[in-house]
Order: sequence, then C-alpha cells, then structure tokens
Amino acid sequence: MTELHELSAGAQLDALRRRKVSSYELTRHYLERIERLDGRLGAFTTVCTEVALTEAARADARLAAGEGDRLTGLPLAIKDLFATAGVRTTFGTRALSDTVPPTDDSTVARLRSAGVVLLGKTSAPEFGAACFTDGKLTGRPSVTPYDLGRYASGSSSGAAGAVAARLLPLAHGSDSAGSIRTPAATCNLVGLKPSRGLISTAPRSTFFASGTEGPIARTVDDLVIGLEAMAHSQPGDLYGWSHSTPIAEAVRQGASRRLRIAMWTESGVSSASTDPEIVAAAHRTAAVLREAGHDVVEIAIPAGFDEELIRSFTVTFAAAVSAVVEQAVPERRRATLTDFTQYLVACGKRLSAVDLALAQARQAAYASSFLAALNEFDAALTPTTTAPPVPIGHFTADGADGVLGRMLEWSCHTPWANLTGQPAVSVPAGFTHSGLPMGVQIVGRHQEDAAVVAVAKQLEDVQRWDEIVLPELQGRGGDAVPEANLKEKTE
Repeated sequence: MTELHELSAGAQLDALRRRKVSSYELTRHYLERIERLDGRLGAFTTVCTEVALTEAARADARLAAGEGDRLTGLPLAIKDLFATAGVRTTFGTRALSDTVPPTDDSTVARLRSAGVVLLGKTSAPEFGAACFTDGKLTGRPSVTPYDLGRYASGSSSGAAGAVAARLLPLAHGSDSAGSIRTPAATCNLVGLKPSRGLISTAPRSTFFASGTEGPIARTVDDLVIGLEAMAHSQPGDLYGWSHSTPIAEAVRQGASRRLRIAMWTESGVSSASTDPEIVAAAHRTAAVLREAGHDVVEIAIPAGFDEELIRSFTVTFAAAVSAVVEQAVPERRRATLTDFTQYLVACGKRLSAVDLALAQARQAAYASSFLAALNEFDAALTPTTTAPPVPIGHFTADGADGVLGRMLEWSCHTPWANLTGQPAVSVPAGFTHSGLPMGVQIVGRHQEDAAVVAVAKQLEDVQRWDEIVLPELQGRGGDAVPEANLKEKTE
C-alpha cells in the first residue's frame, strides 16, 4: 500500500480535494516523519507544529465548504532566509536566531494565500552565503539522504534534503549562484531557477538582481505546481513579467518544440575539472535529447571565465554579505557569526566603491558576451556540479579564506545563468558507481521558462527518475537510516 509521503504533490492535492485524506491527517504524517528523521538530516531549523495543525484544520474546513484555493491543505515549508509572519526566521545565523517577523515576504504571502499549511523553516547557511550548510545554527549540517556524511549543497540545502527524504511534498527555495540547482543535483531532484522577474523580488529589488526564488520537487509536474503558485509580478518590481499562457499549458505546448542545444562539460575554472562520471552522464542526457529530436551541438565553454571574473565574485560577495551584517546584525552579536562570514565582512571593509563598481561592470560584460556567444542556440546543456555530493568539512578544509575557492571549483557550472538572468533547471542524471546522485542543467532563453521545463519533462518521461528505488541510506560512522523510513517504494 502506498504511504502518503510517497504520493506526488499533485496526487496529494487531488486526494485532498476528493476528501480521500484530510489536511490534518497529511500534516500530522509529515510532522511525525520530521520528528523521527530530521535529527540526522538537518533539513529544518524550525518546526511549527501548533501553527501547522491549526492551519490544517482551517484548510479542512475550507475544503469541506468547497472553498479551497490551488494549494489548500498541502504541507509546505519556507526556506529560512525568507520572512514568515509570526514564525521564527533566523536567516541561517545564530546572531538572529530569535527573530520573529511581523509580516511575510512577498512569495511567502502568495504561497500562504494559495492555502499551504506551514510546517516550518528549512535550513540554509548563514545569510545564504555558501553552497553548504554547516550546522552551526542547529547543531547538525544539512546532508543528502543518499549519504548522511555528505552535504546537500546549499543554500537551499534543507529544502532539497527534506523533499528527497519525503519530509515535504515539494519545497520553496532560492538561487543566487546555483542554490536551487546544486541541492537538487545532490538529492536526485528537479530544481528550477526561473528567469529574472518571473517571481517578484519586490520590495527587495536591486539593479543587479542575480537571485530569485523557485521550486524544488521530485517530478516535473510537481515543479510546475510550485512554479505556478510562486510566479507573480507586483508594483515596484524592476524586472517583473508574467507568462501570457498558463505555465502548465505552456509546458505542454513546448513538448513539440525541437531545440538547438549547445553542450559543454568543461568547468571554466583552471583549478577544477568535471568528474568523468558526470561528464558521461551529461553525454547520456544529450543522447536522450537527440533521440527526442533536439539538435545537441558540443561546443567549447564561452570565453570569459577568467581570474578577473573570479576576483569580481569575491568583491560582490563580500560587499553583499558585509552590507547585510551591517544592516541586520547588532554589533554585540557579531562575534557569533561563522568564520566564513567574518572573513567576508573583513574583505568587505577593505573594498572601495570603485572596487564594487568595477566588479559589477566586469560581471555585466561577461553576461552580455555569454548571451551573445549562445545567441544561435535555444538552450544549453551542462553538468550542474563538477563533482557528486562532497563530504562534510570539504569546503572549510583550507580555512575561511579558502572557502570561496573550493565552492567555486565545485559549483562553477551554475553562476553564469544568474548573471544572465536565464531560466535554468537541474534534473537528475543518474548515480555514480558508489551510489551518489548526479545532475545536469538545461538553461534556456530569458522568459522561456516553459521551454526548459518541457525539456526536463521529456527527460523525465524517458529516465523516470521519480520511480527509482533508493538504496539503503548510509550515515556517518556506518549507521544506516531505517530503510523502511527513507526508501522510495514503487508499485
């Protein structure tokens, strides 16, 4: 018999609407799984049991009266970098661990208005400034359920780990340099960084907006459910736009479109090379796409990923984190910040306005040249990461001043799509010989999100990653998560 957490998000919504299961029952089921399993996964910073059960009871009353919205009664959690009214929001840091915002961020408000039941907040690194969550806030790092000794990447690490472990039906994430896509890759999931502006960032808009929120899910259909709920434009958004056709319909229409797709597997970073097993996985994906009728052309990575560009990332990264700390963290609490954050703040204090302006100009020029180099193509196919999930401690092995370099070596395939603002979806690409997940990404033209999601759906229809039976999940020290709890069953 299929258990509730094994159902897709779409199937759970259907069961709720048909009154085959109550939201209260579904919510209790997920809360019990979180209580039993999250101590070893590090997926949550806050679990709001009373809030969730109260909201679930209200959802059931609405559904019984025939008044439900598109997501009424579906349990969900919010990444802990985004404000939730009345629910603790830590921004991943001990320095703000007692913060309870009075209002929701805009996408959070949209999800809540769609009827979701808030289970809690998913783990993220301090201020989202890393591609790993070290556990300084909660006492446990965020890990992939496929190996409890390896990071689930970041910054949407908790979100991805929770979906992979069936603690959530789908998840809310965000991505400023790969933070949806790399966690999806480490957890055998599909994750979308939408085009700039599809999901409003107002009133937090900036002129150089590289980050956006987006969904992480087990299936493409569930990804679309999440995207439709999150997508919105509102007054004050500098880049806001909306699909003229409903997203699900646009994806269906895109299924018949044949694309010209550029492909490369080089990292672009002189000190890093892409793991041969991931290279092979990318070529297998290309073969599937060719079989589906797409024209996949292998090219060299577009020029420009040089030392000057890498230095510009350090400048903008340090400036952004320094600004957040200066604005949000009281002086008396800054000693609790992680070594990496304190390193970035120290770098930021040495920067001038000219340094920042030159770094932003360098990144803008790179993005422009990248778009020009790919102009003859409809999409691009690359690995999502250069290596499978890495062991806990990998990124900090050289100290705080070596973290940025190690992160870039591992995640260098993703940041360019943030600079250009293009839609990018990471999809599962199989497993290494040792059983670790791998991912590849499809990047499309700006505002053609439906096209890349349609390609993801074609890959899913062939590879059926949602039907893969998970191996027994190994923990640190040889411990194993009970197979009955975390193993995907298919019928």
